[in-house]
Amino acid sequence: MESGAILVERDGAIGRIILNRPDRINAIDDSIRQGLPEALWTLDADGGVRAIVVRGNGARGFCAGADIREQRAVETPVEAHRRMSQDPWIAAFEAMSTPTIAAIHGACMGGGFEIALACDIRMASTDAVFALPETGLGLIPGAGGTQRLPRLIGVGAALDLMLSNDRINGTEAKRLNIVTRLYESTETLFEAADALAHRIAAKPPTATAFVRTATYASAELDLRQGLALERHLFALLLTTEDRIEAATAFREKRAPRFTAR
Repeated sequence: MESGAILVERDGAIGRIILNRPDRINAIDDSIRQGLPEALWTLDADGGVRAIVVRGNGARGFCAGADIREQRAVETPVEAHRRMSQDPWIAAFEAMSTPTIAAIHGACMGGGFEIALACDIRMASTDAVFALPETGLGLIPGAGGTQRLPRLIGVGAALDLMLSNDRINGTEAKRLNIVTRLYESTETLFEAADALAHRIAAKPPTATAFVRTATYASAELDLRQGLALERHLFALLLTTEDRIEAATAFREKRAPRFTAR
C-alpha cells in the first residue's frame, strides 16, 4: 500500500511502515501526521500482522523532525493547544496492540526522535544521529519527548539532551539505552529489524500484548498494583489455547502453531 509520504508493506506476519520523503530526510509534514496513524491502525487491525517495523526511506536518515518549510497559519497558544489535543497523531502508537520496532539510521531529530521513542523497541546503525533541538527554536519537544525520554533514560540524562540540544551518535545512544541494539550498516540494521520482528511475530500474540500492557503500566502503578496486574494477566493466559499449544509442542518436540486464541 502506498500513500505518498508513507509506504506500507506486508511480509508474512510482519508489517513495515516506511517514512517516504527522502528528499526532505523524511521530515514530518501533515502528510506524515495523517498517514502514519492510518498506517498503524491498518496494520494493527490486520490479525495476520503481529509485529511492525518503522523505518525511513533514503540514505540520509530515519526522520529529520518537523519540516520547517511547511507553511502553517499563525496560531495563538490556545489554538495550537486545541489543534494538538484534537489531533495527537503520535498517540496512535499508544493504542496499538501490535509491537513496534524503530529501525533508525542517519538523522533522527526532533519529532523523528519522538516517533522512535513511541516505538516499543529501538535499533540503530552506527551512523545514526539523535538530537532534540526544540529549545533552540524557542519550543519544547511536543510529541512526547519530555515524557518518554526521561522514563527511558532518567531525568538528568534527558534534560542534558533537551537543554543542550547536543547531537549524539548511535554508540552513545546505545550507552544511554535509547537503543538496545546497534549495527554497523543500514543494510544490516534493516535485516536485523525484520528478523527480530519475525521472531516476535512467531510468538503467541496475546502473551506479547499482555507483556506490553504490564510493562508500560509499571511506569504508572506502584509495585503492589503492578504485581497485581501481572498476576491477573498471567492467570488469563493460563486458559488460552496458545498457552496449551506451546506446552504441547514443547513436549512433542515440534514447532508450535499459534492461533491468537
